[in-house]
Amino acid sequence: MRLEGEGKLLRIFIGESDKWHGKPLYQAIVEHLRSDGIAGVTVLRAIEGFGARSHLHTGRILRLSEDLPLVIEIVETEENIQRILPTLDEMVSDGLVTLERVNVITYRAGGASGE
Repeated sequence: MRLEGEGKLLRIFIGESDKWHGKPLYQAIVEHLRSDGIAGVTVLRAIEGFGARSHLHTGRILRLSEDLPLVIEIVETEENIQRILPTLDEMVSDGLVTLERVNVITYRAGGASGE
């Protein structure tokens, strides 16, 4: 697969303890998007943050949290982002979803080197 030129970057901000049908929400999102043919997804674990309720989630040793912030990033075509948004809206009941325009310089899959 090749993706170059203008695309969209979808970011989903959720908590590590968020669930979807008994499974971690981030894992459910990644699995769903993979089976739906999305080009790629990355989950980033933050060390500290807070959201709409201003509750601090931190990895500092004295305030060890089991609910650290997560950011899920998806870079795709506008068409594919629009197609997956309704499902993501259903899955993410508490969080933030942002969308911005990006210029994809290089994205290539294939060849002998693997993933």
